[in-house]
Amino acid sequence: MPGTAYDFVIVGAGSAGCVLASRLSEDPATTVLLLEAGGPDRAREIRVPAAFSQLFKSRFDWAYYTEEQSHLHGRRLYWPRGKVLGGSSSINAMIYIRGNPSDYNHWHGLGNSGWGFADVLPYFKKAENQERGASEYHGVGGPLNVADLRSINPLSSAFVEAGVEMGLKRKSDFNGPEQQGVGYYQVTQRRGKRVSAADAYLKPARRRPNLTIRTCAQATRVLFDRRRAIGVEFVLGGQREEARAYREVILCSGTVNSPHLLMLSGVGPGDHLKALRIPVVAELPGVGQNLQDHMIVAVAYRATQPVSLAGAKTWTNRMKYLLTARGPFTSSVAEAGAFVKTSSEVAAPDLGLTFGPTYYLDHGFQRPEGHGFTLGPTKLRPQSRGAITLRSANPFEPPAIQPNYFSHDADVRTFVEGIRLCRRLAQARAFDDFRGTEMYPGPAVESDAAIIEYLRGGLETLYHPVGTCQMGSDSAAVVDECLRVRGAEALRVVDASIMPTITSGNTNAPTIMISERAADLIRHG
Repeated sequence: MPGTAYDFVIVGAGSAGCVLASRLSEDPATTVLLLEAGGPDRAREIRVPAAFSQLFKSRFDWAYYTEEQSHLHGRRLYWPRGKVLGGSSSINAMIYIRGNPSDYNHWHGLGNSGWGFADVLPYFKKAENQERGASEYHGVGGPLNVADLRSINPLSSAFVEAGVEMGLKRKSDFNGPEQQGVGYYQVTQRRGKRVSAADAYLKPARRRPNLTIRTCAQATRVLFDRRRAIGVEFVLGGQREEARAYREVILCSGTVNSPHLLMLSGVGPGDHLKALRIPVVAELPGVGQNLQDHMIVAVAYRATQPVSLAGAKTWTNRMKYLLTARGPFTSSVAEAGAFVKTSSEVAAPDLGLTFGPTYYLDHGFQRPEGHGFTLGPTKLRPQSRGAITLRSANPFEPPAIQPNYFSHDADVRTFVEGIRLCRRLAQARAFDDFRGTEMYPGPAVESDAAIIEYLRGGLETLYHPVGTCQMGSDSAAVVDECLRVRGAEALRVVDASIMPTITSGNTNAPTIMISERAADLIRHG
């Protein structure tokens, strides 16, 4: 039976969905339904920055696992994905990184008009409330608060000084005209608390009478009249319901769930869908393909002074946070970083380094005793590609996630150089007062072969999957430059899955930018 009708039905209240629901409902004559499979975001742990890893494998997490990775000793890697209002912006480390300007110029060069850096910068600025003030590259007055860390750990300061000692440029802003250098991250926080996309965009809008938000409502398929999307079927409280869309259905479910829902609905590779007896609405071979992700591995040291975050959970620090919103509870754990070139032949930094003043192993689940610190290298533009595919036509069975990590030799070579660079940084004079024994990979791991073996056993996701509904105009493209699904009508995808190539850094800020731009494309197109 047909359900209630709205102008727009948005699936997924993550970073993209929160932005779109807020922006589209600014017009009081427009009705918007926002469906979220997870629940509300009222838990205290979501607000406390340093507690983000406690949200992993909780009710706020889809807690996906990849297929066995043939290049990583057959391991199935854990992938946290937010299942809550705010999506992954409610469980992430809050780091505000846009990527390199060349990332977006590359998108434009692939034929995606309107997505060059000069085109997208106004949307980054529109979204932003930069506490440092407005500038050529930053905005104020936007919904998303961007702040400096309130309490920087002395180990993080040592990392920055070590980078400068080694010749890296000290950077106060990784989001300006040039990315290369070393410095502290800015974070999406306000007064020491997380600012998720739900905090920034949804909460100010949720009392609008033209915006309906339904949590614990999992979409199971897009409804079509021939090739026109006319609504969404979803399950709420064990009951199947339908919501109709007068104008558009917009998928904002993320890099895993958007292609999953498209394929369940008959949009995707024809042979794959037919094998599962799913009627084909639009044959798009690129749905689920082009999966890209950032990886990271730990280069960890024992700390000789008790200053790491391992000692954060004290009564004094709890009271300091409650009374002043300062202290180690405000930490993003990843407090500092660097962007470097591994060769003079690359035009932009190709290696990222992330620093945390604690042991950060196995997503925080492995916790060695005592104090330590961790450096983590990341290849910013990996060449390995994977895919999301269906296991069955059952919408409640998770899809198969096959990132094919380390399937390209160039990725392996960059990580070997990354580990060696982390070790050189850790031996800088700036760490002399803090550096103890190298715990991981350990002094015995020295040759290239030994380092590669360590990488195969220790690499994990850095939580940035993108690309599975890529934007473009060739046969692999899923959406066009206006994010409309090719071969369908009244259907768009707006989230990180539309990125044709991954950005050089964290993906939350770019996802918010994509949705800000999409709101204008929808309203004006």
